[in-house]
Amino acid sequence: MTSPTFWGPDFEALEQQDPEIAQLLLAELDRQRTGLQLIASENLTSPAVLAAFGSVLSNKYAEGYPGRRYYGGCEVVDRAEELAINRAKELFGAEHANVQPHSGASANLAAYAAFTKPGDKVLALSLAQGGHLTHGSPVNFSGQWFNPIHYTVRKDTEFIDYDEVRALAIEHRPRMIIAGATAYPRLVDFAIFREIADEVGAILMVDAAHFIGLVAGKAIPSPVPYADVVCFTTHKVLRGPRGGMILSKAEHAKEIDKAVFPKMQGGPLMNAVAAKAVVLKECATKPYQNYAAQVIKNAQTLAAELNTHGLRPVSGGTDTHLVLIDLQGAGVTGKEAERRCDISKITLNKNSIPYDPQPPMISSGIRVGTPSITTQGMQEAQMAEVATLIADTVKETDDNKLKAVAARVNELAAKFPAYPRA
Repeated sequence: MTSPTFWGPDFEALEQQDPEIAQLLLAELDRQRTGLQLIASENLTSPAVLAAFGSVLSNKYAEGYPGRRYYGGCEVVDRAEELAINRAKELFGAEHANVQPHSGASANLAAYAAFTKPGDKVLALSLAQGGHLTHGSPVNFSGQWFNPIHYTVRKDTEFIDYDEVRALAIEHRPRMIIAGATAYPRLVDFAIFREIADEVGAILMVDAAHFIGLVAGKAIPSPVPYADVVCFTTHKVLRGPRGGMILSKAEHAKEIDKAVFPKMQGGPLMNAVAAKAVVLKECATKPYQNYAAQVIKNAQTLAAELNTHGLRPVSGGTDTHLVLIDLQGAGVTGKEAERRCDISKITLNKNSIPYDPQPPMISSGIRVGTPSITTQGMQEAQMAEVATLIADTVKETDDNKLKAVAARVNELAAKFPAYPRA
């Protein structure tokens, strides 16, 4: 085996102790290097983030918060968490930050725990229209413990129907309103949501998991000035370790911190907290801002190019990092398109589109994101080729011919390799 240089001598120890797992790590690295990674919720972290994430901080238990731990020996991890908190507050202009949530879903659960009680009404975007499981899905805690009311997107524009949001809020008087989505390509008007929340006395929670990296890079408006609480993941566009984070107004700091610990989870993952601190420092740089702007340029170019191939972008395009494609005109389901793309080494996901006639596990669409390929250095000039590869794949019915597309994918990926060899 050839050890990746950024894994250093520790990888050699892994090869010796557990060659099976070492081989799997190398196989995954090869998969990332030889294909197109277009999952909107994935990205390629820096070697520095990986180093912190795989560090000795994983060994330390640190229930509680800096200066108020339930374990001794926390003087070092206290400093790491304080760095992450201060960097988050400065980067986003937030009054308070909690960097301990293990995931975006955990962060969302903490927001529910801080502001609502079981049975309370919560107003959020429908999962079928682009919302998230934690926004009231019947198979999720949010739909089983709370009383979800869902707003939708307009049929004619496929933009959020803000008139409906206001009407539902006035009718149902929800305890909390959630803005944000997992498959909505347009900007969200946080000012309107703030007005509606104030009108009915609701907490405004913004689920910024998908787009927070664009906010960090100053590429799109921030929800922080408008929201009571902002929850997000630290991976996706943000390009950090897998994990979550919460920003809030100072008046909600105590409720948020108690909701994360001890109400919702135990000891934080201090290796993840340190890795979050690393990426937050990266986000404050000009190169990161350039990257965030390029993510949007690539997504918009990709949407336009896909449209020329007869693959319609939902809502006519995108303002963010993701493109939602309606495949009904191409005569293929999202499930089948995803399967074909797997063969051609294009990694994306099937996705429901607004008012989808297909069930979610079949769907009529695919979701395509540009964070990873932008991290690899691709720009607008490459998006036409990416669009052609996607179109050739989803329209191809012969699996054997898809192997030829895979060769073209590999050729493009080789020009912009993930984690270039030293």
